[in-house]
Amino acid sequence: MSSAPSHHLTAEEYLEIERKAPTKSELIHGRMYAMAGASRAHTKLVANIVRSLGNQLAGKDCDVYPQDLRLKVSETGMYTYPDLAVVCGEARFEDKNGDTLLNPAVIVEVLSDSTEAYDRGAKFLHYQRLPSLKAYVLVSQSEPRLECYTRSEHDWSYSQAHGVDSRLSLPAISCDLKLAEVYDRVQLEGSTKAP
Repeated sequence: MSSAPSHHLTAEEYLEIERKAPTKSELIHGRMYAMAGASRAHTKLVANIVRSLGNQLAGKDCDVYPQDLRLKVSETGMYTYPDLAVVCGEARFEDKNGDTLLNPAVIVEVLSDSTEAYDRGAKFLHYQRLPSLKAYVLVSQSEPRLECYTRSEHDWSYSQAHGVDSRLSLPAISCDLKLAEVYDRVQLEGSTKAP
């Protein structure tokens, strides 16, 4: 991520710039950061998860939103674009434009070398301030592995699924992610073939 304007932006200034911009940027503590493009593996992983969750949630009161829908963490003022968000019940948006989501139940982020520390650390701290968030899923691009932080009444618990024969349970939305489906036809970093 690279910094854009040097002065602190208000939410209104950011949204005015962002809604006209040809590329996506995040707003963190009043600073705007351009987002880099995604790799083929990253994009394929998101597409596979969208398909898997979309199929499981068909006919239910939940919607799956991939990469292009902006999310606001109201309590911290952060605006970002998660790789995938799931909303159950009525989706709430910041304003009448309907392009800034406020209430995800599940957020999925695909890890990369340049974003992994941020996704696990500062970004997750922002996400934890979302009262609606029940699960935060991290997806590896280097091996078939999914990690999940699940909100309980007082804390977050950690689980993971490792290997293409395993699955990750998401009780918050009554779904399972089968790693064989998530990593189907995905060429992992450092690998010469898809699992």
